[in-house]
Amino acid sequence: MYEENTSDSISFDTEMSIEKAKDTKKTVKRLIKLLLNQKWKIIIVIFFAIISLTFTMAAPLIFSKAINTIYEGIKNMSSTGSFNIDFHIIKKLSLLLLFIYLLSSLANYIQQNIMAAVSQTLVLSIRKEISEKLSKIPLKYYDTHNKGEILSRISNDLEKVSDTLQSGMMQFITAVLTIIGAVILMLSINWILTLIAIFTIAMGIIATSIIGKKSINYFANRQESLGKFNGQIEEYFTGQMVVKSFNMEDEIISKVQISNNKLYLDEKKAQFITYAINPLIRLMNQIGYVLIASLGAIFVIQGRLSIGLIQAFFQYVDQASEPLTEAAYILNSMQAAIASLERVFEILDEEEEQADTINYKTISNTKGNIIFEDVKFGYGKDLIITGIDLDIKSGEKVAIVGPTGAGKTTLINLLMRFYELNDGKIKIDGIDITKLKRSHLRSLFGMVLQDSWLFDGSIKENISYSRDIATISEVKEAAKLARADYFIRTLPHGYNTVLNDENSSISQGQKQLLCIARAILANPYILILDEATSSVDTRTELEIQNAMDNLMKGRTSFIIAHRLSTIKNADKILVMDKGTIVEQGNHEELLAKGGLYSDIYNSQFTIK
Repeated sequence: MYEENTSDSISFDTEMSIEKAKDTKKTVKRLIKLLLNQKWKIIIVIFFAIISLTFTMAAPLIFSKAINTIYEGIKNMSSTGSFNIDFHIIKKLSLLLLFIYLLSSLANYIQQNIMAAVSQTLVLSIRKEISEKLSKIPLKYYDTHNKGEILSRISNDLEKVSDTLQSGMMQFITAVLTIIGAVILMLSINWILTLIAIFTIAMGIIATSIIGKKSINYFANRQESLGKFNGQIEEYFTGQMVVKSFNMEDEIISKVQISNNKLYLDEKKAQFITYAINPLIRLMNQIGYVLIASLGAIFVIQGRLSIGLIQAFFQYVDQASEPLTEAAYILNSMQAAIASLERVFEILDEEEEQADTINYKTISNTKGNIIFEDVKFGYGKDLIITGIDLDIKSGEKVAIVGPTGAGKTTLINLLMRFYELNDGKIKIDGIDITKLKRSHLRSLFGMVLQDSWLFDGSIKENISYSRDIATISEVKEAAKLARADYFIRTLPHGYNTVLNDENSSISQGQKQLLCIARAILANPYILILDEATSSVDTRTELEIQNAMDNLMKGRTSFIIAHRLSTIKNADKILVMDKGTIVEQGNHEELLAKGGLYSDIYNSQFTIK
């Protein structure tokens, strides 16, 4: 929409793409704060996780009793000549193990189920917050950010957060609890063997911590490359007709390949750092196994430990080391999720439109008198509108003309408060528009843009978008005034024809007629046409102008047009150049002046 700031938006995107300022601690704290909204669910999850772990960690001790029972029976064989194994005890221990594993699995199922609900509830709340935020962010945000990257943050980044919370977070908590519980039980068996196990585990934690810190940048770069790649694909996909028209396929493929290779390298680094931890920790674990097995054998020979307890100790070492491997992997996955979540939070932290005044005013019996008082606007210190004074009377038909980039569309955007003024005032019927609620202000206008926007739905639904309570007869009347009724009736399903991206039976010009019908149906007090007839043929344009002339009687209207022949009958023509009004008057007066308007008008008929 904002045609005058193309160069600024390009430079802004470039700066953003190389920015790498990250604050992991802040993001994690913010995530924890969001999770605390479901603290009771999380408490229940942790409770069932502890129950599941308690039963799981009791199993090795029961196993040790069964092994010792069998060992004692076999050992006594030398004196009695036969096995003396108490199978009654073995049976009881087996049933107890089966019962423990069933309860552990049930508790694990419950905590996983609840954690999935926590994850989806959190992501749902963030999606709702983003939906609300996107409606509050000023249009300049969309002017200066790649739409594909915004979509990537809302979809890909949030999906990664959801997956990590749903599976990774609970696994991480379980892994930490398992390590703590296993170490306590190992200490109860033998403190010397436990020190050896703790040493190898500590080395694994140190390695995980070092690699984890290095992985943050890798995952941040990966997500940034993914956003840029998605943005390019979205941009080139929507502009494929232009790309083909100028034979730019090879260049586009080359650019996409560069981004694809960058994404590949960043993804490769991120995945390598993730999977490199596993074999490193396993190597340390194997060293620990050798030391524990050697020393444990000595303790068994000395009678300080039983075979069953050594077997139980090894199981606890496994229970401590395996979760450590999982925790390392999940920790690195969480780094990717944190990088993704940070990108989502960046949208939520964007500056919003100025809040509507609390004691807002309303305009009843709108007349449409509009005044601009020394209006100035720009991004920062660079002004695009450099001081405009206007006095437009009720019912006047005002045309705005000028070269590309003169500020024509910006002037309209300021009138509708799509952007806030740097200085000056705009008044409608004597009331400053900043004193009006935005929804009330915009309800006074009917707007037709150069880009025709239609959603997936029937033609009737698209026309009645401006007034959803309109009857079918009112919709048809608006279509007739917009000269759209004839072609609508030629369609197989008429006004019930469903429009979508695959529907090729509607031309661009016909889509624009539907948008004009939508504006007519709204029956606005003030009408804005921003190159509204640029996609229709000359004959249809004249018909629409006649219909619009009838519609605009008694209503203030603004027309932005490059075809100056269509605005000859305007009451006032504003000629803009470099963000200010350089001429104003009617068609004859401006031609007589021989200024910029005269040059632009006569250039239409110049043959070179």
